Amino acid sequence: MENYFVADEVDVCIIGAGHAGCEAALASARMGLKTIIFALNLDSIAMMPCNPSIGGTSKGHLVREIDALGGEMAKNIDKTYLQNRMLNTGKGPAVYSLRTQADKNKYHTEMKRTMENTENLQIKQGEVVDILTDNEKRVIGVKIESGNVYKCKAAVLCTGTYLKARCLYGDTIIESGPNGMRNSQNLSKSLETLGIKLQRFKTGTPARVDKRTIDFSKMKIQLGDEKITPFSFENSAEDIYREQIPCYLTYTNSETHKIIKENLDRSPLYGGVIKGTGPRYCPSIEDKVVRFSDKDRHQLFIEPEGEDTNEMYVQGMSSSLPADVQLRMYRTVAGMENVNIMINAYAIEYDCLEANQLKLSLELKAVKGLFSAGQFNGTSGYEEAAAQGIAAGINAVKYIRSEKPFILDRSEGYIGVLIDDVVTKTSKEPYRMMTSRAEYRLLLRQDNADIRLTDYGYDLGLISEERYNKFKEKRNLIEKEIERVRKINIGPKPEVNSLLESLGTRTLKTGVKLTELIKRPEASYEKLKDIDTERPELPEDVREQVNIQIKYEDYIKRQIEQVERFKKLEGRRIPEDIDYSKVPSLKIEARQKLELIRPVNIGHASRISGVSPADINMLLVYLN
Repeated sequence: MENYFVADEVDVCIIGAGHAGCEAALASARMGLKTIIFALNLDSIAMMPCNPSIGGTSKGHLVREIDALGGEMAKNIDKTYLQNRMLNTGKGPAVYSLRTQADKNKYHTEMKRTMENTENLQIKQGEVVDILTDNEKRVIGVKIESGNVYKCKAAVLCTGTYLKARCLYGDTIIESGPNGMRNSQNLSKSLETLGIKLQRFKTGTPARVDKRTIDFSKMKIQLGDEKITPFSFENSAEDIYREQIPCYLTYTNSETHKIIKENLDRSPLYGGVIKGTGPRYCPSIEDKVVRFSDKDRHQLFIEPEGEDTNEMYVQGMSSSLPADVQLRMYRTVAGMENVNIMINAYAIEYDCLEANQLKLSLELKAVKGLFSAGQFNGTSGYEEAAAQGIAAGINAVKYIRSEKPFILDRSEGYIGVLIDDVVTKTSKEPYRMMTSRAEYRLLLRQDNADIRLTDYGYDLGLISEERYNKFKEKRNLIEKEIERVRKINIGPKPEVNSLLESLGTRTLKTGVKLTELIKRPEASYEKLKDIDTERPELPEDVREQVNIQIKYEDYIKRQIEQVERFKKLEGRRIPEDIDYSKVPSLKIEARQKLELIRPVNIGHASRISGVSPADINMLLVYLN
């Protein structure tokens, strides 16, 4: 390193300023370490190159958890949303998920402003081309394209979809990152020199179209909820209220599908030009038409990119077809007969990590002090990226301080499920978070993320004393109110039966506990307030928790018992230096997978694909 100009010495270097990089940098700086974040372009900070929205099914859970730990994504979207909707309200609270449409430019601007004004954090435009290590393969710095070196004690890779990225539609191939941003051509080689295995993934995005050329009268309007729900636990509905902007629903049709089928040979996806694997759960319109040939239409949502732009995002119609085909197929859609495309749809192909090279702390096994987060880990989505970012930023600090890493397990949060899945399960396509991936989702609801994780955020130094005191007050109010309600008996009085009859539930002949009435499908804590004469005035979020914890008490108890069994397996540690070749009767595949992933405990080992229950039994016998 003596041959280089050392521009600065910091504690943590963050490489990439997307959603993972922002959370990693803010966590590191807020925990008191001198941090620098590198962006290829400062205009790419917290950029939304795909759909400008935050949240959605299961993703809303992640955002709430990031907020409970002291992250920024929830606060930022509360400042910059255009439309606010709670999804899955026809189902149980375990799968309720908040989704908000964002003002793309304002989201970027507000996050950049927050970072620029965060103590201990420096922002730098530049391409990191080399990770510098010592003889023990420990990170000691990074080198940028100018040749300048920044010494550091830990680094976090948050390169997203930029490494050797190229954008494709038809015969057009552009060597660039998303949204026309420059890509990173040099870092991949440095990582491979360090023994890190990379793979090639792809994703895509629809065209952006001119609002002035759309006939919205032919589409179905999609309004936001009347009742605003903030993402951040620090905000109330009144704090963030604003007039919402509508979205619109329309559909493809047989003519759209005909044009697509006739031009599949011109798609780089079907012509073999694209080598990377795309996300199964976010297919291109070409994939939808081919894979679901029995469907005569697919829904499309026309969503605004911001208050101060005419750009509209056509959700559900990502494509890599040529520009002329795109225009023809878009113009077959009702309301888009005369549409003008402002930015063509494209596929983007990029280098990313084979994530089984990571520890659960998101540290690379091959390089000490080098962490990785976001789409570079083979995931998809802003929320998944941000969740990994805050975890990696925290653990970079923990590493420097020689402290035990911060690892949430699968029973504690969706963040734990996400990271465990990514690190443990071999994925050959971009990973997407879903509620079905969480075994304990009744416990891991979005509404109780603060109850589950705020203590952690406070202990890490990411939650202020003021916020923590407010949280403790809320938790105390919930506990006291549940305790009070449990003691209340309700008799078969005329006013009681009148209320029950109006709710469509059976009347009383003998007295019952109020908790039993709350558990009825037709009733709730809120609906029964008129027969609870001593009920105190409580904030809405407290009332919500009282209702859910009482109403689903039996199911919650059952899931807690499942978690206790899970914890026993998680508590059975596996020695770091175990030699799996000495464990008798293990299948060859199991031995190879265990050696590759190096699970930390029996529970972790049991979730590795290719490791059977019989293999686990053999491992337990050997450990005993």
